Amino acid sequence: MQIGPYLLPNALFVAPMAGVTDRPFRQLCRQFGAGYAVSEMVTSRKDLWHTLKTSRRANHDGEPGPIAVQIAGTEPVMMAEAAAYNIDRGAQIIDINMGCPAKKVCNTWAGSALMQDEALALQIIEAVVAACDPLGVPVTLKMRTGWCQSHKNALSIACAAEQAGVQMVTVHGRTREQGYKGEAEYDTIAAVKAALRIPVVANGDIHSPEKARQVLQVTGADALMIGRAAQGRPWIFREVAHYLATGERLAPPLVAEVRRALLEHLQDHYSLYGEYTGVRSARKHIGWFVRSLPGGQALRDEMNMLESSEQQLATVARYLDGLAQQMDRLPASCNESVMETAL
Repeated sequence: MQIGPYLLPNALFVAPMAGVTDRPFRQLCRQFGAGYAVSEMVTSRKDLWHTLKTSRRANHDGEPGPIAVQIAGTEPVMMAEAAAYNIDRGAQIIDINMGCPAKKVCNTWAGSALMQDEALALQIIEAVVAACDPLGVPVTLKMRTGWCQSHKNALSIACAAEQAGVQMVTVHGRTREQGYKGEAEYDTIAAVKAALRIPVVANGDIHSPEKARQVLQVTGADALMIGRAAQGRPWIFREVAHYLATGERLAPPLVAEVRRALLEHLQDHYSLYGEYTGVRSARKHIGWFVRSLPGGQALRDEMNMLESSEQQLATVARYLDGLAQQMDRLPASCNESVMETAL
């Protein structure tokens, strides 16, 4: 799998998710076998570039390449400037967000709302490609199947994007109207793949190795992008890779391995966000890890009472040490989808 000049180690990608796929989470998923990860979306509004939130999203310290940054906005010139801004800060690939269904994004006509205005969407694509191409930076596009069931236009936008110079397209198999409800459909992704020469990535409801193989077979996609199913289960990437290569399920991870990975992830998380914000934002990551484990709910409740990173680390370590005395590996049930509780 290749994007522009970058040869990727595999075709399993981490989806960009606002409030989730920060640098520590991307690195965690890569440790467990993801071949590529895209950042949380960075706004194209200049007045927000120097905020703490944006500076954290643009932080790529120690991150392995290629570094891919997703940008969001509604004005072609501003989006081109945002691309240049992020390239100056280390971005090697720029991804255009036309897939986010969040109301606060769509209400400003950004994200998947752009799919309602194909002319504007193409102007943005052309402006971003024009800004990136002289610098040798590939541009990719992530979108939905359309705005609503009666207006699925992913195919036409994808074809126009390819003509404009986009080098990879990712399609989430839902409309904006669906949000994350119902089931993803893959016929639209298959149609996009059949029409394009550039790589096409399938996204949506890929929550198990078996589902991954099914989606590849149905769509013919070049790669898979996994989002919610990786929350608290980053090893899904190596599970999928193993299954696609052998047709066999990989054993759940060792408790000792999960302990090491989670504690290292938390320390990386605190280093990015600081003590106060880091402790509070880490609660959801801890909750995702333990949601289906024995005593997990009690630990989640306890996390909400702790105010320091030292307390948080010690409590998580103590919980996992106790779990290790009960079992060597996580229960097989932890290899099943828990996406609904991740919403």
